[in-house]
Amino acid sequence: MSDEKVRRLRQADIATLAGVSVSTVSRVLANEPGISETVRRQILKVAAEHGYPVKPAAEAVAGGLALIASDGVTGGLSVFYEAIVDGLRTGAAEAGMPFEIRLVREDRITPDAVRDYMQAAGAAGLFLVGIDPNESLRDWLQATTIPTVLVNGTDPRMQFDGVSPANFFGAFEAASRLTRAGHRRILHLSGSHRHTIRERIRGFEAAIAAVPGAEGRFVSLALQGSASREAHERTAAVLAENAGFTAAFCMNDFIAVGVLEAVTEAGLRVPEDFAIIGFDDLPCALMTNPRLSTMRVDRAALGREAVSLMLSRFRNRTAAARHICQAVVPVPGGSVANAEKP
Repeated sequence: MSDEKVRRLRQADIATLAGVSVSTVSRVLANEPGISETVRRQILKVAAEHGYPVKPAAEAVAGGLALIASDGVTGGLSVFYEAIVDGLRTGAAEAGMPFEIRLVREDRITPDAVRDYMQAAGAAGLFLVGIDPNESLRDWLQATTIPTVLVNGTDPRMQFDGVSPANFFGAFEAASRLTRAGHRRILHLSGSHRHTIRERIRGFEAAIAAVPGAEGRFVSLALQGSASREAHERTAAVLAENAGFTAAFCMNDFIAVGVLEAVTEAGLRVPEDFAIIGFDDLPCALMTNPRLSTMRVDRAALGREAVSLMLSRFRNRTAAARHICQAVVPVPGGSVANAEKP
């Protein structure tokens, strides 16, 4: 075929010669997934025979396995992790990364178990979703140099890549919303040992320290069965034991909803007598009366960023660890007085 004909050759011509649609030709020439290998080979053969320029195929991407603590997705927090998984799936699909998920009990995440999970999934990279690796797992991951990304997690030693909400800054802003509304005695209700939650404690304490005369108090609440009658009674007891405090910053929206119920049952008005701010902006925040003031976490973005970190780690396994923080955005509601200025 002459040079002039080669220059005039179009994808429509290839489609006719190969007996397929133009859109199929376009997808194959762009190296997009989702086309059978038989059709792909036929189109590339026709294109090569007629001198049509073809981009080299993209290099195959190694697979990833996400381990998620089962207790994090079988209660009220299931909607939180569902959005993160959606982000992981979307990011993996866009990158052409084979991707699988396993629910595991956190106390059974041993090196041997993780190795077996990864071998079964054919995965080269590991996403730990809502899981802080214990010492034995940390040592094994480092010794084997398995690419690992903490999702909704942070590594205080900065030995693993990670992505999380900006927990320190989000907590600082949440507590500041309460102090701007005039509150000076504020509870911080939480109940987790995770590094991400410790960052929120630091943010809360920093916001309180920034306001002369303000007093903050951390109170640990058990999170398991947070919708149970026992949990409700515990929340009510905590509020009664801390009479004189006029506001609460809660670790998540589920705790905040329980506080709202307990405060209302005690005959107090929200937000006039007691103000409440949650965290995460989960659907339950829309269902309260008044609507819950909270802090929005883009959970799907956490998943997509985690995939980006994994791809970078695949390309350079010896690079220094990186951590990405997603901004936490204030969401106005009716559980803090109108004086708040998010």
